[in-house]
Amino acid sequence: MATANRLHTLLTQPQCALGVFLPAGVHQTDVQCRQLDHLAQSGADLFEIGLPCANPALDGLLIRSAYHRALFKGDVIDRTVRAVAHAASLRPTVVMTYWEPVRRHGPEHLARLLADAGAAGMMVVDLPPDETLRWHHAAHTAGLSAPRLVPRATQDTDLPAAVDGASGWLYAPASTGPTGYQGPLDLTALDTFTQRLRAASPLPVVSGVGISSPGLAARVAPLVDAVVIGTPIVRALLSDPAPAGSVTATFAQALRTRIGTAPDV
Repeated sequence: MATANRLHTLLTQPQCALGVFLPAGVHQTDVQCRQLDHLAQSGADLFEIGLPCANPALDGLLIRSAYHRALFKGDVIDRTVRAVAHAASLRPTVVMTYWEPVRRHGPEHLARLLADAGAAGMMVVDLPPDETLRWHHAAHTAGLSAPRLVPRATQDTDLPAAVDGASGWLYAPASTGPTGYQGPLDLTALDTFTQRLRAASPLPVVSGVGISSPGLAARVAPLVDAVVIGTPIVRALLSDPAPAGSVTATFAQALRTRIGTAPDV
């Protein structure tokens, strides 16, 4: 449980952490390892590694395209394990995926495989209610935390069931749209929702989806324990990888300079 403890320590610090999402398997393993090194040096506090899925329903076009490129290359599980192992050697690392690949490869097998690679946890964003107990048991047995994505539309009466059995963190999407959303954020609604989550569970709260600029990240930071950015990084890595580090550094600086200020909602 050492890796899960590192994650817990990070998310319970006063400073809002910066998480960086990276889809596994888009590039060759040596290239992806160099990318992870660069992102860690540029300010990433934790990594979220995406296990590619053929139908990522909550993702926008860019991340869908990245997943499809990875699937086309093949050896997705091996590439993901290698990405997780290297990422976890640098920063606390959580895997993000959908139920379809978990079901296909077997929850118990996949949980053990990724835990052995060094993952601190694994978030199944579309976890079916009737598979929740099985997945939580598999994750717990492997020593993985099991973060839960909780939709903002979840009613107060449904919150206890939504957070039951979750561990590691609760994920509160900043936008109700898909990943890659670049419009305005309803920060008042996000603030209200994060307060509801904190009332329902002692777990840290993490937010991502639609945090498309450093300015937005700075405004979300006072509401949560970590901000995760994905599309801005994936966009750089798919076209010209060089700017990805500077993008990460700009987001990291925005979170650092926000320390001690009041939420602007």
